[in-house]
Amino acid sequence: MPVTPDALAHAEDLADFVGASPSSYHAAAEVARRLERAGFTRLQEDEAWPAQAGGRFVVVRDGATIAWVVPTDAAATTPAHVFGAHTDSPGFKLKPQPTTGTRGWLQAAVEVYGGPLLNSWLDRELRLAGRLALADGRVVLAETGALLRLPQLAIHLDRGVNNGLALDKQNETQPVWGLGDPTQADILAELAESVEVSASDIRGYDVVLADTARGAVFGKDDEFFASGRLDDLASVHAGVVALTEIADRTRTKAPIAVLAAFDHEELGSASRSGAAGPFLEDVLERLYAGLGADASERRRAFASSWCLSSDVGHSVHPNYVAKHDPVVQPVLGSGPILKLNANQRYATDAVGTAAWLAWCERVGVQSQAFVSNNSVPCGSTIGPITAARLGIRTVDVGIPILSMHSARELAGVSDLYDLTRTAESFFTA
Repeated sequence: MPVTPDALAHAEDLADFVGASPSSYHAAAEVARRLERAGFTRLQEDEAWPAQAGGRFVVVRDGATIAWVVPTDAAATTPAHVFGAHTDSPGFKLKPQPTTGTRGWLQAAVEVYGGPLLNSWLDRELRLAGRLALADGRVVLAETGALLRLPQLAIHLDRGVNNGLALDKQNETQPVWGLGDPTQADILAELAESVEVSASDIRGYDVVLADTARGAVFGKDDEFFASGRLDDLASVHAGVVALTEIADRTRTKAPIAVLAAFDHEELGSASRSGAAGPFLEDVLERLYAGLGADASERRRAFASSWCLSSDVGHSVHPNYVAKHDPVVQPVLGSGPILKLNANQRYATDAVGTAAWLAWCERVGVQSQAFVSNNSVPCGSTIGPITAARLGIRTVDVGIPILSMHSARELAGVSDLYDLTRTAESFFTA
């Protein structure tokens, strides 16, 4: 089926979103920026929150953001429809004392974050991005332009490289960023300059590496979209676009629409801004308190609420078909995926399957199933964590991609748009 102009425009907007989100902190800030532009009001966690229904609010905690839209007739037991995703991606993070080097080269000392495909980071122009904690108490976001590169060893010096490349995580993943004496240079100065402060003002930092290349549409019929950090910024983008689309509608007898974009999923989610932490529960408790709900009424609301946990899944790979289930083989361009696992690595069950298909059918979206090959265990995501923590019925979904955890992943243009359309249907069901 030809890719529609709306789907192409959506992919271009996703490219802008990913470009503005080189770190989880930037992603949370970009979500907040888009929500404020759409009329949402930013709330601080240490302040009292207004209680009136119909408000549209956003709160940012580190690299996570939660936003919501309350319908005009919301009551103490109105259910919530939570669209969950995560802002972090696998890659590299700056270590303490990050300026290093040898033999006239300046290098950055980095630590592996999550489970990236290490070789995919070779021979790319990279930038630094993250947050800086300053001596005056401020915390600012900073990013450089193209600054670093992980150069691969030439084949002449490693004749067996095409028989299998295995990188040593300590010795062979330290990128170059200049020439000179490392005792006379400071890579933090590059970040400090971008926000017009002195490197000596930096007291702490959370800084990652990110690919500088912009997301691109390509393929015979413009059906492919390649970009860094699609896991899971594709879902975060779908959620924020859907939430802003419904924000100005007069909605009655509708759920409270919630976007929860967590940090640290790639590390297991156990943090104050991760899905295993208290962030979502804290926000929902305060939201329902504003509607006059007591503990019993809040639990009644949770009992009829839903969470869509949206994260990427595997498309069947044409060169490695045996790695996939022999029957269930989702492919790019055939719709978002419903993720199932008998061992509860995903939270989807029969009731959730029926609900997901109904939300898809409301907007004419075709869905695909995803299940792993029994010999290739699957990963997990925030779905089971959210279901276990809050008791909210949860469905794990997403889009199929290739090159998962690569520095540059591959998705289908129509799938990206259809996920957003289904998120909108979910918010308004």
